[in-house]
Amino acid sequence: MDRVIIFAIIIIIAYLVQILLGLRQLKHFNQVYSVMRKKGRVAIGRRSGKIKSGTIVMLAIDEKGLVLDAQKMQGVTVAAKFQQMPQFINQDIHYLDSYNSLVRKENRLLQIAIEDARDLFVRTEAGSYQEVTKYASAFDIDFHVKNLVSRFKIQKNKF
Repeated sequence: MDRVIIFAIIIIIAYLVQILLGLRQLKHFNQVYSVMRKKGRVAIGRRSGKIKSGTIVMLAIDEKGLVLDAQKMQGVTVAAKFQQMPQFINQDIHYLDSYNSLVRKENRLLQIAIEDARDLFVRTEAGSYQEVTKYASAFDIDFHVKNLVSRFKIQKNKF
C-alpha cells in the first residue's frame, strides 16, 4: 500500500478514537451532574482552554447557598475525569471569589472556573442571567464589522 493511504488510515482511526473517548467523557460528565443535581442546585463554571488545559467546576448548592459537593475536571485530553474538592464543602458560594483564601490556593485556571460558577449562580439567583459569549468566533462577521465601525467612530471623534 502507498504511504499516503496508510497515513490517511492512521489519521481516521485516531479521529474515531478521539470521538469515542470524547463521548465517554461526556457520559462521565452527565453521570456526575446527575448525582450532584440530586443533592441540590448545581453551579457550573468553566475555563475553556485552547492550548492550555480546560477546567470545569461543578458545585452542588443547598437552599442557603452552602456548597454540598464540589468537583473539578481539569486537563488537556479527553482522559480527564472529575475529582473531589472537599475543601470547598460547607463554604458559602457567595464568598467564593478571588479574595477567598481557599480559591487563591488553587491554580489560575481553576480560580477562573470557580469564579465563573459563582458569578453564574449569583446572576441566576438574582434573576438577571443572560447567556453571554465570552469570546467572539473568527467567523462571526457581524461582530467584527460592528467592532470595526465602532473603531472608526472613535478615531473620527478624536480628530
